[in-house]
Amino acid sequence: MIRSAIVLAAGHGSRMKSKRHKVLHEVCGKPMISHILDTLEEMGLSQVIVVVGQQREKVMEAVSGRADVAVQEEQLGTGDAVRAALPHVRPDAESVVVLYGDAPLIRAGTLNKLFAQREEAGAAVGILTANVEDPTGLGRVFVDESGFVSRIVEEKDATPEERQHCVVNTGMYVYDAGALRQSVEQLSPDNAQHEYYLTDTIAILRNSGQPAIPVTVDDVDEIASVNDRLQLARVEQLCRRRIVEHWMREGVTMIDPDSTYIDANVQLSADVTLLPGTILMGATSVGAFSVVGPNAQLTNVTVGERATVQYSVAVDSRIGDDTQVGPFAYLRPGADVGKRVKVGDFVEVKNSRIGDDTKVSHLTYVGDADIGANVNVGCGVITVNYDGERKHKTVVGDHSFVGSNVNLIAPVNVGEGSYIVAGTTVTQDAGDDAFVIGRVPQVTKPNYVRAWKAKKKQANSSEGGDSRGH
Repeated sequence: MIRSAIVLAAGHGSRMKSKRHKVLHEVCGKPMISHILDTLEEMGLSQVIVVVGQQREKVMEAVSGRADVAVQEEQLGTGDAVRAALPHVRPDAESVVVLYGDAPLIRAGTLNKLFAQREEAGAAVGILTANVEDPTGLGRVFVDESGFVSRIVEEKDATPEERQHCVVNTGMYVYDAGALRQSVEQLSPDNAQHEYYLTDTIAILRNSGQPAIPVTVDDVDEIASVNDRLQLARVEQLCRRRIVEHWMREGVTMIDPDSTYIDANVQLSADVTLLPGTILMGATSVGAFSVVGPNAQLTNVTVGERATVQYSVAVDSRIGDDTQVGPFAYLRPGADVGKRVKVGDFVEVKNSRIGDDTKVSHLTYVGDADIGANVNVGCGVITVNYDGERKHKTVVGDHSFVGSNVNLIAPVNVGEGSYIVAGTTVTQDAGDDAFVIGRVPQVTKPNYVRAWKAKKKQANSSEGGDSRGH
């Protein structure tokens, strides 16, 4: 069976009050249109067509390589949008699903069910319907004694009795391809909006003896669509709940799922534990037995096994097995932290490699550096990587010791097994096994402080007396 899809994504979405096209707004870290395309790809359809209109360049960029594109030059209704797509539909297509780019929660299983029931019944069209508690604002679907759809009544045209009806039209259809072409060609803009309505095809087909069948969605959350920011937040909430439930079923422990935020592209292993306030974004992945949180935000971060990340932020970084990050650490883009590493409180790492078994425990900045394995980096160490014009690299060899309050003035290379004394400013390269000290010589004056304070007090008193004498 040759199956095609038409995704309607032409309207900008004025109620969003945004310069961004509606279908490009993100839900759980991914544009709505990408959720739809992921679902259609999961189904293995023969063809996907996205209808674009306003701000088409951005939408076309988002779907490039994943769908064919049809252009609706004027916004003349859903029927006109499908009319724009029909020349792109494969001539041998047998079934065509029509859906919207602002309804990102629809599942592949539901659409497959819609395809299958239409095809098994030999109906001209299958209409995805939902039985909802509050049908306000939605078109009502009525069926005849044979179980075929008799009519779809929009709310503004419905009588008070009809408005009590709770079976609604979701706006998603699967058509016999020939019936779709035939009925769309007969659409007329003879209505108050002077637009071509796709829903009118149902009556056209029925009048020609080609019935439509209703197919009820099992989970009404799937049909949630986005027209404004309130609905966007609602769909985000539903999608997030779906994601956390999926990962808990896959063996992930979440202490408080309601305070755990996981983007759609995140990957988690079984036996991961997520503590309250965890936010996992982008292409983040977390290995088995690792614990993330509380209050940790990771974006595009690879976390190994048995690692711990707490009260910290990491972006575009890698954290190795058995490594501890935090509390209150910041891994900036390019941080590559090895195995069994300690990155402690108020440590910032940027564009740097930290080797296995190294400890960077307190109040340290590591930028544009290559720190070897089994290195101890003391409190208050700074890699001085920026000279006001360019960034420079610092290298510290394996098994070295960097004392507290050391400044490493890049570019600088320190060899393996070296020892940098606390308080040293390193401005020159040092080879292997080097002892590096660069302090200002200490001056100690014994039995000095009391006499110094007395002399200072006397001087202040004299200055005060002179002032009162004038």
